[in-house]
Amino acid sequence: MTALSPPRTRSLTWTIAGMDLRQLWQSPDFLVPMMVLAALFFVFLPAMLLLAITHVHSTSIVAKISSSLDLLPKNVQSQIAARAPHASPAVRTSYALAVYLFAPLAVIVPMTISTAVGANCLVGEREKGTGEFLAHSPATEREIYTGKLIASLLPGYLTTVVGFGLYSLVVDLIVGPQVGGWFFPTSNWWILMFWVVPPFLAITLSVVLRLSARVKSAAAAQQASGLVTLPLILVSYGVASGGLFGVGGTAIWVGLVAWGAAAYGLLRGAQAVKRARLLGVEGDLG
Repeated sequence: MTALSPPRTRSLTWTIAGMDLRQLWQSPDFLVPMMVLAALFFVFLPAMLLLAITHVHSTSIVAKISSSLDLLPKNVQSQIAARAPHASPAVRTSYALAVYLFAPLAVIVPMTISTAVGANCLVGEREKGTGEFLAHSPATEREIYTGKLIASLLPGYLTTVVGFGLYSLVVDLIVGPQVGGWFFPTSNWWILMFWVVPPFLAITLSVVLRLSARVKSAAAAQQASGLVTLPLILVSYGVASGGLFGVGGTAIWVGLVAWGAAAYGLLRGAQAVKRARLLGVEGDLG
């Protein structure tokens, strides 16, 4: 019996996650806003801004753009100068925007999407009347929690990975020819996307899922999640920017600490999933 436990756990966990993901995929109310959000922040806004700045011809605007580079840290200015020594101030600014200033989008977009999914994933079972079915299923409380975690994390992170690929293409097509060839993603962006973003997303979901398991309605879960995750978004915004600017410690160490915090938060969050709460027996946040 012991030898059969791991496959059973994986099977039930992924069954729960698969059911939620299937419902999300078949829900235009979720799918369309998710794609619009990713396209807006990863493709359209960066493309418009980079095109406008890269091809600007006004002398006064070029002078203002040039002065804006002086606000960046010295190490960043030296990196930009080394990459594009003969480029115009407009092109250098486009390079700075592409490499450094759009980085927080890689954190904000997945947090926004996954928070919206996670806030509703447990309390929504009670509102839909399926909480009783889930509570009486053979899945353990930890399996239910892990399945809901996967279903909340995947939409946000996969959307961001796809958006990151499209953003890289936009940057290399618009800015690349101006600085001597394709250059994006940089090494810091790889670290940000695959080492720093996942644990911060997990930390956020550890809080959101705990709230979703305790509150009585999806509306209350959304409101509480928004208040709780806003500070996390601000912190992750600063970490994303600081990691690429090279201040406040390296992104490697930041990611390591974040992974530790995520593991602790997820272990504590799993304790909030109780069968009684899925049945609507236990009370609110108290």
